Amino acid sequence: MNVLNSLDEQLSGSSSQTDSPGTVSPRSVGWAWLRAVAQDVTSPGRALLALAVVFLLLATSGWTAQRHLGQAKDPRALALSAWLHGSVNAHRLPRPDAPPQTIAHFFATLTAHQRARLAHRYPLVVGNLNGAPATLRYRANRISIHRALKAERRRQHTALLNDAGRWESRRRVHRYLSLLHAGRQIFSFDPSGRGKAAEVFGNLNTADRVSVLVPGVDVDLLSFERTDKPRTAPVGMARSLYNSARRTDPKARIAMIAWADYRTPVGIGVDAATGTLASQGADRLEQLVAALPRKVSTSLFCHSYGSVVCGMAAAGLPKHKVSDIAVFGSPGMRVDRASDLHTDARVWAARDPSDWIEDVPHLEFAGLGHGADPVSPGFGARVVDADNAHGHAGYLEPGTASLRNFARLAVGKYWSVSCATGNTCTTGIV
Repeated sequence: MNVLNSLDEQLSGSSSQTDSPGTVSPRSVGWAWLRAVAQDVTSPGRALLALAVVFLLLATSGWTAQRHLGQAKDPRALALSAWLHGSVNAHRLPRPDAPPQTIAHFFATLTAHQRARLAHRYPLVVGNLNGAPATLRYRANRISIHRALKAERRRQHTALLNDAGRWESRRRVHRYLSLLHAGRQIFSFDPSGRGKAAEVFGNLNTADRVSVLVPGVDVDLLSFERTDKPRTAPVGMARSLYNSARRTDPKARIAMIAWADYRTPVGIGVDAATGTLASQGADRLEQLVAALPRKVSTSLFCHSYGSVVCGMAAAGLPKHKVSDIAVFGSPGMRVDRASDLHTDARVWAARDPSDWIEDVPHLEFAGLGHGADPVSPGFGARVVDADNAHGHAGYLEPGTASLRNFARLAVGKYWSVSCATGNTCTTGIV
């Protein structure tokens, strides 16, 4: 099975870093047993057994354990504490978790000087406030990134870092410098822990249609963008889709958000098999969409575990504001049918034949797994062609049918979408 081979490769890489030379890894023994058990998952009982075993193995092996060496106190928490004790014109500042409309009204009552002063004094808060003006968030986040860069360089010279800590620190410096490139519109930035970020392509203030790219596992501040294989990371994926949409309709007023502003699972472990992190991400996604301009039509493009996030967010998204939810490389949306999402958005799905996610048991048992396969006929999604896409992360590469189709969705050209063989995906769209 492709998924077993893929997991083999990841386990091999993980074991080589953590197992002592000359020892037999418990993971190796457990994985060999799992392969013997799970060679045939054609029956529901064996599929459930395979699913249970794989996640028990991953949980007990410590496969997803991470260490962040020499990290300072949580800068975001410190910033929030300062904000909650702050004021402007002798009035308390609004709670950061206030509704976006409340935040927007607050900033509308301030002068340009007052807004700029708050961005400079509390950049880690203002830069992440849903409801704050987009341009003010960009400004605040540049300040935060500059400060994070300065702090990281200072940490390199003062902290007692081992080799792994020094390597991570160098990567963070590289990431901060990249985020500071001229013209970048960083919509969210949080250096705490593994870090979070979001970036806007296009003009949010003038866009009629806004698309949000929701990524899956192993995405954080350091993997937000990649130099090699750029379109396997959120920034490259979103940029590719944005550029393709612009070519599809040069006159369309669109914007795209590469949204890595939730805590993603690390590796294909227990977190990736449950809905806990997806539920947290869904709350944040709902807040983001609620903060977008009222008359904007929003499309969500949800990759891998990101489709679990979108599935759990669907019912809580503002009504009539989200026109389309497209999932690709999806392990499931934690429902049996698209109608169970309780959304008025159109639900689309794509999967290329070489994607190993096809071999993952599409079921849910005792909280493990994410339910039905979105590209299966019984699910009821509009399945689009993904011809020429390769692997789990190749859907937004140039020349793929999935990129062309998603670009058409992003600009509302539904009639030109090409459906997967045997699927009438554009039926009923006016």
